[in-house]
Amino acid sequence: MESIGIGDIQKNTAILTNLTESLEIVDKRRKKTVAIVYPVKKTNITSKLAGKYAKKINTPVLSIKQLKQATEQTMLETMEEKYGRSD
Repeated sequence: MESIGIGDIQKNTAILTNLTESLEIVDKRRKKTVAIVYPVKKTNITSKLAGKYAKKINTPVLSIKQLKQATEQTMLETMEEKYGRSD
């Protein structure tokens, strides 16, 4: 566990975002431990939330071009339904 002062965190907040091990925050004037910060475990929660259907989840992979075309086509269809066709 590493120790660091409050002022050091104020100067460089990236210390908290790039945390890999536990960190003890110390008030250097009073020589007391203020807090202990632990790194966050980054996990994929999709499988935990899906439960028994986790293996049935299929994520379609579309290219940006395909996504833009699908968005444009959907918008055109919606506009035709709402306002009618104008050619």
